[in-house]
Amino acid sequence: MNTVTELLQPVENDLDDLILELKNLIGAGHPILQAAAEHLFSAGGKRLRPGIVLLISKAISPEFCLTTKHKRLAEITEMIHTASLVHDDVVDEASTRRGVDTVHSRFNTRVAVLAGDFLFAQASWHLANLDNVNVVKLLSRVIMDLAEGEIKQNLNRFDSAQSFPKYINKSYCKTASLIANSCKAAGVLSGINDENLTSLYDFGKNIGLAFQVVDDILDFTGNDKQLGKPAVSDLASGYLTAPVLYALEENKQLSVLINRELAEKDDLDNALNIIMNSKAIESSRKLAEDFAMLSKEAIVWLPDSEYKRALMALPEFVLSRIY
Repeated sequence: MNTVTELLQPVENDLDDLILELKNLIGAGHPILQAAAEHLFSAGGKRLRPGIVLLISKAISPEFCLTTKHKRLAEITEMIHTASLVHDDVVDEASTRRGVDTVHSRFNTRVAVLAGDFLFAQASWHLANLDNVNVVKLLSRVIMDLAEGEIKQNLNRFDSAQSFPKYINKSYCKTASLIANSCKAAGVLSGINDENLTSLYDFGKNIGLAFQVVDDILDFTGNDKQLGKPAVSDLASGYLTAPVLYALEENKQLSVLINRELAEKDDLDNALNIIMNSKAIESSRKLAEDFAMLSKEAIVWLPDSEYKRALMALPEFVLSRIY
């Protein structure tokens, strides 16, 4: 499976319904917010997160069918994800995402901040209406994690003394928490046992971390099209990801460049040379592979179905972007 569309094919129709439903849920109300929402949900995102929630929901269902609550959970997951992207783009001052104008460059920053807030509020409202306090706790935690991850990322800019556990924790908050907790929430809605709930959480956490590490590698090796944003933008912004941290362990000269915030003319190019001539990319690949393996191991207990097979193919798909 080499595209997201192929991978999510077993829930393709459900995803089409989801996007229509999202536009309906958010459409009511203010024309500008409506325009922003329309723009967001037609911006050709991969729909990977709601896709995973739908696959898990079907894979654990005795008849492989979806309940209304599982569908709503997938919608909430996409709302939370999209809200966080809108705010991230404002913070990062990004003018495009996936080749489409960001909300703040299409409207303005004020509208973008309000649109993000509006989406978080909408998600919280629909979450409360699921009438399941455990699911509310899981996804409220995600919203906290997203904010915390963004804050940590911005506080630790150009800090060459940053530890690896800190990086993993920030990646968990920004990327893995949503997938981990929404997978677990699907299990809660299905009433499965605690041991299996933990393994759904582990699946989501590890696939999320693999996904983030792969993104961080692509920031150095990918092209703009693959990333949906200009290459090396993370390093230029002072965000130290796995490849940078591995290269720092090998070459102390890199910390000199980073500590002066890559301020001098050739600093960025020199930093890039140090990273590309070290074992950093190789070590980061290994890290991504380890997370991908753990995610597969977490769901072997699922009964066989096309949904399980798609979930089992997901780790390889995530890794395929760096080979």
